[in-house]
Amino acid sequence: MTGSIDNSAAGGSPSPLANTYTRFPATLVRGEGCRVWDDKGREYLDFAAGIAVCSLGHCNPAVTEAITRQAKTLVHVSNLYWTLPQIEVARLLIEKSFADRVFFCNSGAEAVEGALKLARHYGHDRHGPDCYEVISLEGSFHGRTLATVAATGQTVYQCGFEPMPAGFLHVPINNIDALEMAASPRTAAILIEPIQGEGGVRPISDEYLSAAREICDRLDALLIFDEVQVGMGRTGTLFAYEQTPVVPDVVCLAKALGNGFPIGAMMAREEVMSHLPPGSHASTFGGNPVACAAAKVVLETLTSPGFLDEVMEKGHYMGKGLGSLAKRYPETVLEARGRGLIQAIEFRKPVPDLGNRLMDRGFLALLTQQKILRMVPPLIVTETEIDSLLAALEEIIPTYE
Repeated sequence: MTGSIDNSAAGGSPSPLANTYTRFPATLVRGEGCRVWDDKGREYLDFAAGIAVCSLGHCNPAVTEAITRQAKTLVHVSNLYWTLPQIEVARLLIEKSFADRVFFCNSGAEAVEGALKLARHYGHDRHGPDCYEVISLEGSFHGRTLATVAATGQTVYQCGFEPMPAGFLHVPINNIDALEMAASPRTAAILIEPIQGEGGVRPISDEYLSAAREICDRLDALLIFDEVQVGMGRTGTLFAYEQTPVVPDVVCLAKALGNGFPIGAMMAREEVMSHLPPGSHASTFGGNPVACAAAKVVLETLTSPGFLDEVMEKGHYMGKGLGSLAKRYPETVLEARGRGLIQAIEFRKPVPDLGNRLMDRGFLALLTQQKILRMVPPLIVTETEIDSLLAALEEIIPTYE
């Protein structure tokens, strides 16, 4: 994400926060639906959604009510005890997916970390201590812990943290021959984002996913889908894998699962999850009652009749509009791509000021690699709101020619 450096807190005083983010020059204080407001009263139409998090919109009334009600009832008891909200959300996830078991945590990185530990334990149990390698893709992004950074196929996130944990291999996106060459009896898992998010909204081909599934079956390795960004309705189905020809062994979720309240989940089939026995993995706050109360409303809303059909329609509408821009300005825009309501346009050269220029016009969006504009609005976005962003881009793009 690229924006202007702003080391001042609200009111202009020196920030007390660690300087680990390049922040946009705005202090946001309120949100409602697809809009947020800063401390100066300026309104923004949000096509970032907290980085694909607030899919039902900011301060969604049903989610807010569920959080408030649960906070008055039971906030935390740890995972040493059963809680009803956690059981209810796990059952909803299982009912709508291939999975039999769910492990709850607090974030996407934790969900992927749990999947990596599961893969190693599975490999060790099934094939011995030499089966521990995880293959992931160049351009991928899987989190900020040491293990998930090692799994991430972008060296920019690894710089300064070397040496990376051993056992992670990276292969080119959609290159089946390279994947075949990397796979071996040491392979415990293949880790894939069905659509790379931070990598620039790059879909993985059906042929590649099918090849990965076949390799995992042949080697008795796990196929893990990182759906932290593209799951929970983002692509127009509840899970992104539903639009592919394969079913993974493990799926990682977070971001939109709680609509802003921190929660992550790792789902797997029974015979796979059984390789994390009691004591092998844990999360003190994972799946706490308040987070699960939010997640239950999210899941019920996403799976309500017609909701995801509308997401698919709006995604098609937005993709068509962005594609039209790409055709009109071929010297400036390389291509438009995406699925559902994760869409992007890639410029032929860096446009590092684009995020700020959109903000000046009242829009929030995400710029990656300084030339790929990623748009992940709340799933409740309207065609009229999409049109307003397209109009702003229509004004800005010609200035880069």
